[in-house]
Amino acid sequence: MKDHLDSSIFGDSGEHETGHEHDDHAPEAHAPSSVGSRDRGGRRRSGRPHPRRRLAVILVALLVVGAGAYAAFNVLRPVVGGILESNDYPGPGAGDVRVRVEEGDTGAAIGRRLVEAGVVKTAKAYLDAASANDKSTSIQPGVYALRKQMAASDVVAVLVEAKNRVTTSVVIPEGLWAKEVYAKLSAQTGLAVADYERAAKDAAALGLPAAAKGNVEGYLFPASYTFDPDTTAASHLKAMVAASVKRLSALGVTPARMEHVVTVASIVEAEARREQDRPKVARVIENRLAAKMSLQLDSTVSYAVGSRTITTTDAARASSSPYNTYKVVGLPAGPIGNPGESALKAAAAPVAGPWLYFVAVNPTTGETRFATTFAEHEQNVALFQQWCQANKGKC
Repeated sequence: MKDHLDSSIFGDSGEHETGHEHDDHAPEAHAPSSVGSRDRGGRRRSGRPHPRRRLAVILVALLVVGAGAYAAFNVLRPVVGGILESNDYPGPGAGDVRVRVEEGDTGAAIGRRLVEAGVVKTAKAYLDAASANDKSTSIQPGVYALRKQMAASDVVAVLVEAKNRVTTSVVIPEGLWAKEVYAKLSAQTGLAVADYERAAKDAAALGLPAAAKGNVEGYLFPASYTFDPDTTAASHLKAMVAASVKRLSALGVTPARMEHVVTVASIVEAEARREQDRPKVARVIENRLAAKMSLQLDSTVSYAVGSRTITTTDAARASSSPYNTYKVVGLPAGPIGNPGESALKAAAAPVAGPWLYFVAVNPTTGETRFATTFAEHEQNVALFQQWCQANKGKC
């Protein structure tokens, strides 16, 4: 049995044991090739797919890969674009845009407002530019003229300079009447005088002290003002009233006394040009009020008739106006103009003295003489009349 198995495995020639190869002419013993063979039904049988089938498979694979690549591109495009694309405009920009910086705005808040206005591309670009500029911590509230699509560094360069704020400047001289103040404001801001007249009627909105009884006259503090664009007539008057009340408070004037002090100050402003005379004029007024004497001031009569003259007529002095101090005992019905700081100081703290009379003997220089008796006063009035004679048409 063993010999038969050996013979069937290794063959009779014993080639496997000797290491000799098979005869080249011997018939092959492996299974017949499937290539070109046919099955029992006569159909062609092959181990490899048909070329057209392979092509279809390749096309499907390419479509799958392509679809995946397209999807990946759409997903990654914003990420890649964000990496490669600048977050800032190159500048210099174009057009005209006004942006307001509010009191207390943070850098982030300014950046967001600039993006909304189309001035900078991203808030980050602005914040980076602001961080690189040491002056950015001193940006002032206000309105700034900018352009669309500016480089962030150029925007910061504009904002750090307060002179670049878009503003309207108005200078209000001392002693103007309220209606004259309205005309000045209107000429500079472009708002109608009627807008200011309307705003002046809302005493509560303007912050007038209760003692003013709703009358804005005397509380429109004369000074230089800077107003932002698009602000209202009411906001302008409110700022002026606030300046007046602030100064009165700093002088120690209580709200209850403000109307008295402002009224006296308005007379001082109209009557005394020289600084050194103003506390003495205020003292004359207070002394006459204490003595229950009528003030007999031409400045109050001029206000009553709406005429700016040094002297007044008999008819004007006979008027029944509550501002006619020739007939009214005590102060006029209210202030006769808007006094400045020196007049307010004089009215708040008159110098001590016995004077009951005063007269400007030289209106050109403002020289004023004071007297305690009527006789002395008449002598001073004579000096004034001499000046009028020498200056025809000025009295």
